[in-house]
Amino acid sequence: MASSSQESAAMSEPHQNSLQGMAIMSGAMFILPTMDAIAKYMATFEAMSPGQVTFYRFFFQIACTLPILFALFGLKALSAKRPWMNLLRGALHGGASLLFFVAVKYMPLADVFAIYFVEPFMLTALSALFLGDKVGWRRWTAIVVGFGGAMIVIQPSYEIFGVKALLPVACAFLFSLYLFLNRAIGEADSPLTMQTMAGIGGTVFMAAALFLGNRSGNADFAVSLPSSSLGLILLLALGSISGYAHMLVVRAFRLAPLSLLAPFQYFEIISATVLGYALFNDFPSFSKWIGIFIIVASGLFIIWRERLQAQSLKSS
Repeated sequence: MASSSQESAAMSEPHQNSLQGMAIMSGAMFILPTMDAIAKYMATFEAMSPGQVTFYRFFFQIACTLPILFALFGLKALSAKRPWMNLLRGALHGGASLLFFVAVKYMPLADVFAIYFVEPFMLTALSALFLGDKVGWRRWTAIVVGFGGAMIVIQPSYEIFGVKALLPVACAFLFSLYLFLNRAIGEADSPLTMQTMAGIGGTVFMAAALFLGNRSGNADFAVSLPSSSLGLILLLALGSISGYAHMLVVRAFRLAPLSLLAPFQYFEIISATVLGYALFNDFPSFSKWIGIFIIVASGLFIIWRERLQAQSLKSS
């Protein structure tokens, strides 16, 4: 029979891991909006197109992380069992990032993030429709209410920015497909391999998108090099943050359950609001705060209901 100290250690280890996971997730969520602030800065002050910034985001992510991955794990970092599915994930992530960076070029950071957070609603709907997940009327109601909150944020932005105000919705849809593929692939490949292959897929996708967009004469796909040493440093930081912050997210999900960590995603709105106000003097209006509150409350309700369902399945 284990001693009381051994039992205490065994019980405290999962608790300690969850605390570590929550701390890591919180840090990652505060850091990640820095990428989008850099993208907005590059478009606003460095006159670099969102398409070019998105390409550099994935290119420098690979440049920063791949040598370390090879040093630690060798070529097995790229030995995916489902390479084409992982490359497709990267392409979807590339498309979502492109739409997000185009949106932040024209719109305040906090507005874009608030609208983007319809993504959990889309993922829940996709899981119900294609994976057979049971979604009751309460969660369907929360999805509808959450989209209503997004409309409150979109409406004044639409009057100012037109169709561009809908870009975060399209971004959320592509990213929900990206996350949906994560679930569909399951554990066939390690998170490290999946992230590396996705980075390669995103780089290839953005190279093609940048080429075609530039050929069409779209200013949001103009090809350029950094015009200053600061711009180059920021792009390197963009790639580094992209690679290493997402590794923190992977680490957090290994330490704590999804249902515990999911609410921390909304910390991004706080960070984005602070950065938007400090760097670009953007701050959401009162009506937009109402929409943000509705989106966050609906999202948290869905997460809570999913957690209850998971607990009931375990107990049955």
